[in-house]
Amino acid sequence: MTEGSAERVNMAFIAAIVAVATIGGFMFGYDSGVINGTQKGLESAFALGKLGIGVNVGAILVGSSIGAFLAGRMADLIGRRGVMMLAAVLFLVSALLAGAAGSSAIFIFARIVGGLGVGAASVISPVYISEVTPAAVRGRLSSVQQVMIISGLTGAFVANFVLARHAGGSTAELWLGFPAWRWMFWLQAIPAAIYFTALLAIPESPRYLVTRGQDERAHKVLTRLFGVEEATRKVAEIRASLAADHHRPTLSDLIDKSSGKIRPIVWTGIGLAVFQQLVGINVVFYYGATLWEAVGFSEDNALQINILSGALSIGACLGTIALVDRIGRKPLLLIGSAGMAVTLATVAYAFSTAITGPAGGVLLPGNNGLIALIAANLYVIFFNMSWGPIMWVMLGEMFPNQIRGSGLAISGFAQWMANAAISVSFPALAVSPGLPVTYAGYAIFAAISFFFVRALVHETKGRELEDMVG
Repeated sequence: MTEGSAERVNMAFIAAIVAVATIGGFMFGYDSGVINGTQKGLESAFALGKLGIGVNVGAILVGSSIGAFLAGRMADLIGRRGVMMLAAVLFLVSALLAGAAGSSAIFIFARIVGGLGVGAASVISPVYISEVTPAAVRGRLSSVQQVMIISGLTGAFVANFVLARHAGGSTAELWLGFPAWRWMFWLQAIPAAIYFTALLAIPESPRYLVTRGQDERAHKVLTRLFGVEEATRKVAEIRASLAADHHRPTLSDLIDKSSGKIRPIVWTGIGLAVFQQLVGINVVFYYGATLWEAVGFSEDNALQINILSGALSIGACLGTIALVDRIGRKPLLLIGSAGMAVTLATVAYAFSTAITGPAGGVLLPGNNGLIALIAANLYVIFFNMSWGPIMWVMLGEMFPNQIRGSGLAISGFAQWMANAAISVSFPALAVSPGLPVTYAGYAIFAAISFFFVRALVHETKGRELEDMVG
C-alpha cells in the first residue's frame, strides 16, 4: 500500500470484519477447551477407561483434521465467508448433540461434527483476516485470532468452573434434571448462533473474488476497505500475482512444475503446523484439570488453575499483538522455542520427584508442586507469545495467492493430525513411561523447533501478500 493511500484505510470497517471473523477463533477455543472439565462426567456416564477417555477427548481432532483439509479446498470453491458460515452451523449442531448424547458413540460423532467446524475455522479465519487487512498491521490483526482462541478456551474453563461449582461438581445435577457436564456443552450453542448471524454482515475476501473472475465485486470490497484508487491498484496486483497459466486453484499447484517436487514453502508450512503441536500445548488445554488433580490438587482448584492459564495466555497474546509488526514473526518464534524448551524441562524435572501420598494419590514433595505450576504457566506464556499466534499468522500470509487455499489445506491437516497424535496418546503416556519422560519429550521437540525456524522460516513482516513466493 502506498503512503498516500494509507490515510484512506477504513480501519473501523476492517476492525469490525476482523472482530466477526475471529469469533471463529473463539468457537475453536471453546469447543477445544470445554472437554477439559467434563471428563469425570463422560467417564461415569459411558463407563470409560483410560483408552475410552482418550478416544472421546480425541474425537474432535479427527473431525478437525478433516475439516482443516476440506476447508482449505472449499475456500477456493465457495469462498472464505461461505466456509466460516458452514463452520458456525457445525458448531451449533455439535453443541446440542454432545450435551444430549446417550452413548459414547453418539458423543464421539457429535465431537467429530464439532471438529469439522474447529478445523474449518482454524485455517479459514487467519486466511480471511490476512486477505482484508493492510500489510503494515496484518500481523497484529491476524494475532487477534489467537487472543480469541484463548478467550474461547478461558471462556470454557470459566463456564465449566461456574457450572460445576453451582451444581456441586461436574457430575452433579444442575438444571432440568441434567448434570452440569452436559450444560457445559449446551452453553456453546449461544456463541455459535451469534457467529453465524454476524457472518451475514461481512463481505467475501476480495482475493478470492479475483481468483473467481469477479473483479468488479472485489473492487467494491477493496474500495470500502482502502478507497477507490487503492482498490484499482490492488485488483491489478492480485491479478498479476496469480500464476501465468492461471486456473482455478488445485492441490497440484503445490508441486513446482520446473522440478516436479513439492514447493519448499509447503514443507515449511507443514513444519510450522506440526511443531506447534509437538511441544504438547494441548495437553495443558485438554487435560489440564485431570493433570493437576493427578498431582494433588482438588477438582475446584484444578479448574481455577485452568482459568489462570487462560488469563496468562490472553496477556501473552496481547504482548504479541504489540510486537509482531515491530520485531517480526521469526524472532518471536525463536524466543518461544527457547523458552518452551527450558520450562518444559523444568516441568519434567518437577514431575520426576513425585511420590505416593498418604491416601494413595500422587504428590510433589517440598516446593516442587509450586515449581511445576509456575513452570507450566511460564510455558503457556512462551507458547502464546510466539507459536500460538505466529504459526497461524504465517500460514495465513506466507503462501502465494495461487496456492493459499491448498497450502492451508495441507498444513492445517498436518497440524490437526499432530494435535490428535499428541492428545490421544497423552493419557497412556502419562501412565507409561510417565509424566517426566512425556514432558521431556515435548521439551526436546521445542528445542528442535528452534533450529527448524532458524534454518527454514523466512520473515514476512511488512510484505504484501502479492509479494509472497515459494
